[in-house]
Amino acid sequence: MRLTTDFWIAALMRRVFGDGGFAAVVRRGAAEAGAAFVVVRGRTGRVSLFGPAAQASYDTARPDERQFTEMVADGEMEQVDALLAKEARFDPDFWVVEVEPGATEVKDLLSVTMP
Repeated sequence: MRLTTDFWIAALMRRVFGDGGFAAVVRRGAAEAGAAFVVVRGRTGRVSLFGPAAQASYDTARPDERQFTEMVADGEMEQVDALLAKEARFDPDFWVVEVEPGATEVKDLLSVTMP
């Protein structure tokens, strides 16, 4: 059984806060099945954007786990805003969570697949 998006995001935020980081919901989408995008802000102000991986990227051994792909790596917020605006025209029911990780690295917070 796959977790609802709002539950998954609440758990992500709790983990980030528990490790000394910060997280905030920037955009609320559909509670049950909205896509989740995660903006990771580094200490230098640079950002990375992680979005849902293609369906072909999912691990058949763990089909319920959310998979992400890095869409912007160490870029500017303008790049992220442009991609999210494009997504909003396609599907307005997505979530955006901005994270400043604490002790936990992003690779330990999200299941990231290579495109």
